[in-house]
Amino acid sequence: MSLVELVGGDLEVPLADGSTARYVNLDYAASTPPTTTVLRALESFLPYYSSVHRGAGFKSLVSTEVYESARAVVRRFFHAPDEHTVVFTRNTTDSLNLLAAALPPGSSVVTFASEHHANLLPWRRPGLTVEVLPIPSEADAAVASARGALEGGRVDVLAVTGASNVSGELWPVAELSQVAHERGTAIVVDAAQLAPHVPIDMEALGLDYLAASGHKMYAPFGCGVLIGRHQWLDTGAPFLRGGGAVRFVTTDDVLWADLPDREEAGSPNVVGAFTLAAALAQLSECGMDRVRDHDAELGAYARRRLADVDGVTTYKLWPDDAPRTGIALFAVEGYHHSLVAAALSAEYGIGVRHGCFCAHPLVARLLGLTDQEIGAVTASMRDGGHQPIAGAVRASIGAGSSGDDVDRLVEALGELVAHGPRAEYAYDGATAEYVLVGDRRPRPDVGLPLAVVETARGESS
Repeated sequence: MSLVELVGGDLEVPLADGSTARYVNLDYAASTPPTTTVLRALESFLPYYSSVHRGAGFKSLVSTEVYESARAVVRRFFHAPDEHTVVFTRNTTDSLNLLAAALPPGSSVVTFASEHHANLLPWRRPGLTVEVLPIPSEADAAVASARGALEGGRVDVLAVTGASNVSGELWPVAELSQVAHERGTAIVVDAAQLAPHVPIDMEALGLDYLAASGHKMYAPFGCGVLIGRHQWLDTGAPFLRGGGAVRFVTTDDVLWADLPDREEAGSPNVVGAFTLAAALAQLSECGMDRVRDHDAELGAYARRRLADVDGVTTYKLWPDDAPRTGIALFAVEGYHHSLVAAALSAEYGIGVRHGCFCAHPLVARLLGLTDQEIGAVTASMRDGGHQPIAGAVRASIGAGSSGDDVDRLVEALGELVAHGPRAEYAYDGATAEYVLVGDRRPRPDVGLPLAVVETARGESS
């Protein structure tokens, strides 16, 4: 049973054989549709949408009040300390890059090889020293590894995920926060996968910084947040420079504004901030404890059922008893991950994610790839080749998911293993993806002509 009503929740999609089926969305970890409540709220606000902060018109006044009210909703939802700032960004990736750019030269960062690229790559910039810890085999090992790294010398930042976007494990954020603070280190949590599924109390957990994305929390309108201490954010030049981030400008000098304005240059995404706040308000009303239980139980049900399908292999990073979100990672024997995803879509109306999920080191570890295999892929790509990349298929659960969605997936995989694909697929070397041959599924009329696009293998935070 789903907890919320989603826009498009009863959508019928065309199949390769000319029939239709109810779309089964098992790709919540990548992006979520808005709830109908969020859409209704947006429709009520749009007539009043206008510029913010310096407009004297009534619509500008309302929009400004909406924007700042959304900031307050975000603060309450995450139980952020009063002294923390709330900065609206585009997404988690933007938030973490903003923070990384704010660190002064000479700062040191510790993170894990299992991180999403959004929390692995931003720290690799000139002037920063980064230590990437090995992928831990369990939660206790993660804590021990972090403790060992922080005892080795001064570390400014410990950057960790809150929940794996690949295999769903909940990381021991409270313990890692304690270890960091014992050494005077700030902890940064990539909460892109944690925030939609688990209640977060930043003050109780002692989190210095947290990044999250609205598009993973039923508000896909281009807004994310960075919540955290003023340290670093209020000293150097802003990550994005322009109007709104300043107090005064001359031809040779600039006085930057105070936080959060100094990190929100340009016209802000008022609609995104409003819908994010509306989604958080709905999740709060639903109860994040209830959301956590729903997603975890349905995810566990999916993993159990998938493990019973002949020819299907499931993957996990930590032992079975580790708490997880609603993610199930698997592969089908004899089939490329892209072919499995293409067949599930074209023949059964099921949407999943496949590939390496913007977490290449972690997926390589889970699949047991050797250093030689990884090196061969790297060398091929450097030479301009399109060598197929090993990967897996991920089904991910959200508040709009139901047991019937899981059952549809398991039944489809059973048929695929028993009889193979019914339609014809071809491998596209340029994109390293399988595509439906002669795809005649009619596209919807969305008000503008649709372009033919390559299938992407990653996902953003």
